[in-house]
Amino acid sequence: MSTKDRTSASGGRAFLPASIHLKDQASRPFVRGGRDRVPSLAQGALMVWVTMLAGLGGVALLNGCSADPARGYSFNSTFDSQVRTISVPIFRNDTYSSGLEVALTEAIITEIQRSTPWRVVGPTHAATTLSGSIDKINMTQLTRQRTTGLIQEQALRVTISFDWVDNRSGQIRVSRREFTSISSFVPHRGAGEPLEVAQASAIRELARDIVAELRADW
Repeated sequence: MSTKDRTSASGGRAFLPASIHLKDQASRPFVRGGRDRVPSLAQGALMVWVTMLAGLGGVALLNGCSADPARGYSFNSTFDSQVRTISVPIFRNDTYSSGLEVALTEAIITEIQRSTPWRVVGPTHAATTLSGSIDKINMTQLTRQRTTGLIQEQALRVTISFDWVDNRSGQIRVSRREFTSISSFVPHRGAGEPLEVAQASAIRELARDIVAELRADW
């Protein structure tokens, strides 16, 4: 039966073959809110891709920038992978607060083991050496109680110097002077925090900051 015959038999309306009807539907533009919508399966696939791309972007931000600016973000560690081992001898203490040098050295070793790919070894087997000194410790008054005039809060400032040296070439990779950490504590009778609280806090912060300075250039 011809198209004309089918038109007459249906009261003037032509019934086109299914293949022609689908082709015509596919050629229509997508209109938001209209009858023609993206199939639900396609919507699901689109959402999966958007989620994956967002996740990859988040991971890139967490890993940081590449040492080579032309390479953009990097999934590698920001610490130099060419370095395998590091030695950390006990820091020299040029202050009257004994024991801080041991606490600082131990905190640095712990931070290196926690956040870098390097192994801490003895000086004879190390490719690099991190050494330094505690130069100054200062106490600063922050606040006083209004009624008694007693010191309510104090700040402890610890100043150090350190060098990170490549043992193979003798080159100084990182050198810092007047490197400072400040920690506050409350010595008055209500809280009764001892000086050791501030010292421990300053040591932990210094250890984190020192190891962070050993990262490759961004």
